[in-house]
Parts: sequence; structure tokens; C-alpha cells
Amino acid sequence: MDRRFLPLAAAAAALAFASGCGDDDGGGTSVPSPSAAQRLTVSSSAFTEGGTIPRRYTCDGEDISPPLTVTGVPATTTTLAVLVQDPDAPHGTFTHWLLWNADPHQTRWPAGQPPKGATEGRNGFKKTGYGGPCPPKGSDPHHYVFSVYAADRTLDLPSTASADDVNRALTDHTLASGTLTGRYGR
Repeated sequence: MDRRFLPLAAAAAALAFASGCGDDDGGGTSVPSPSAAQRLTVSSSAFTEGGTIPRRYTCDGEDISPPLTVTGVPATTTTLAVLVQDPDAPHGTFTHWLLWNADPHQTRWPAGQPPKGATEGRNGFKKTGYGGPCPPKGSDPHHYVFSVYAADRTLDLPSTASADDVNRALTDHTLASGTLTGRYGR
């Protein structure tokens, strides 16, 4: 590629990443973004936006979900859904956690405890529940995007649902969304 086009290519890749597009193996269906006024704030007492995810929440530690807090949930929200994905995985986006139908009134989730009432799906490790960051040893740190969606209806999905299934169910039913991105390397 001509070096003059590298900044343009980088900008296009960043735009594709931010919009949820690109190659993947479990999250290719993009959920329409709500307007800026409809943003959730997702945070964790374990790490900050762009910060390092502590070992405890990875395959090298206890492999439990980190504590999460969600604010800005619209009053008309029926349910919350969560997708945790690694867009840096060698074979495309890898899903570490997916859940749906979480109680929208419970917006603080302790470490290792899925939200009340939620159904957890199968992650990329082919296990139900959370599977922590586990990038290949020696690779650059990967990014792990914790996405939370406020939906206007209960999602009628089987426990075998994929990230694509959750995204499709959220299409046209997302009231607000937000993300928290952490990094982890081995």
C-alpha cells in the first residue's frame, strides 16, 4: 500500500471499529447507534476506560466478570443486554460474554455475578457465561469492549443464542447504549 494512504486507511479502520463493522465470528450484525442523548455510561471499579483489566478477571486469574455500573438507563427500558467482545482476536471478533434480559433497575453488578434475571449465552469458548480475556501469549494487548444496551422489550432468545442473534433482537429496540473498553496482554 502506498504510504501516503496509511493515515486514510487507519482512519477508515477506526471508523469501522467504532461502528461495529468488520470481520468477526460472533458479532457481525451491527446494532443501530442511538443518538448522543441516548448514551449509557458503563464503568467499573476494577479498571478505567482504556485501562488494563486486572488479572483477576482474566483466564490467568479467577476468570470472573469484573464489577460493572451502568448509568443513564432510560425510564422506559424493559431490559438490559451485555456483549463483551475482543475485536483484536486473530480470527476476527471473539465474544467473551453475552447476556440479555437483565433487570434495568439493577445497574450495579458485583464481580463474578451476572445481573439479576439475565440469561447468559454461550461465549466464544463454547461455555455459558463469562470467559475472561485470554489473548495469545506474546501478542500486543487486546481491547475488550463491554457494550451495554437498554432495550424496549424483553428479548425472546434461547440460551444458545449467539452475539449475532442478540444484535438482531436489539435492532430497532435499542433505547440507549454505552461501552467500556479495557486492555489485557500476556
